[in-house]
Parts: sequence; structure tokens; C-alpha cells
Amino acid sequence: MLRIPEWTPALKPQPQDLVDAILKRRGGTMINLDKALLWSEPLARAWNIYLGAVRSGLPTSWKLRELGICTVALLTGAVYEYKHHAPDFLKAGGLQAELDALNAVIHNARVTTTHPALGEVEALVIQYAAQMTLDVKVSDAVFNGLRLHFDNTEIVELTSAIATYNMVARFLVALGVTPEA
Repeated sequence: MLRIPEWTPALKPQPQDLVDAILKRRGGTMINLDKALLWSEPLARAWNIYLGAVRSGLPTSWKLRELGICTVALLTGAVYEYKHHAPDFLKAGGLQAELDALNAVIHNARVTTTHPALGEVEALVIQYAAQMTLDVKVSDAVFNGLRLHFDNTEIVELTSAIATYNMVARFLVALGVTPEA
């Protein structure tokens, strides 16, 4: 349950260019996250630009970024985030069996992610996201494993997606932002 009132233009008018920019990025419909962010014009404006870049402006694997985001969502209890990103993982080429495997390994993901439905790279991304989320510090073994599969730009972009969605998860959970009906 949202812990603050849902934003409406009547409660706190915002510049139309900001509202229009959010609607454009969302395909014409605001989501509950937007209705929480719009209580702060500077935050909503910056968030829209930054998250737009992280979601759709990075060339690093969309599937692997979404897998990292789904890992963050499950570990932080951000149901809203998982509901929005699990379908994107599937659209990006991920398999339902991989999401099922993620759910099966999530409680030990910082240590091991061995599962028959997960490839080596997918398991590594889950472990990386788990260590970033739960420990902040990532082990040398996991980071060196990333280096075998990703160049520096890809590591930076994957890391930024995981870090960004840790921020999003904390915002969602603290304010009680719930999935749309």
C-alpha cells in the first residue's frame, strides 16, 4: 500500500513538459512509480532521463541486465520491480525456466547459483547482482569471472543497471509502491 498519497495534478501541479516526457517514455500511461516520483519535480525529471538511459540506452545485453534487475528485486522484496522486469527479461530472450531457476537459487545466490537451467554467464550475473545487493563488496572470484565474459564497458553498464535498480527497489519498498491493478 502506497504510504503517501498518489500524485495527481490537482494535489501538486507539475510542468506539462515533465508529465508529457514521462508519458512518452511510458508509452502513454503513467505507472504507480511515476505517481510517487511526481511529488518532486527535480527528482521526477532526472529519474525519467536517467532510468530511460539505463533501461533502453545501454548496448550491453538487455537479457542479462534484466536478469540482474530481477535478482535485485527478489533479494530486496521489491515485488513491484519484479512484476515489471520479469516480463522484460522474457521479452529480451530469457526463458521462464531461467526465472524459475533464479527463484530457486535466490537465497544462496551470493555464494552459489548452480542450477541446470542457468548457463555459466547467467549464473555469474545472478551471483554478481546478489553480492552487490547484499554485501556491496563483490568477491574477486566473481569479478574475475565477469572479466572472462565481458569487456570493461559491458561490466560498467551491467554494474550500473544492478546498482540503479538497488536504488529503485529501496525507493519502492520504503514508500510501499504496489503493482498496478
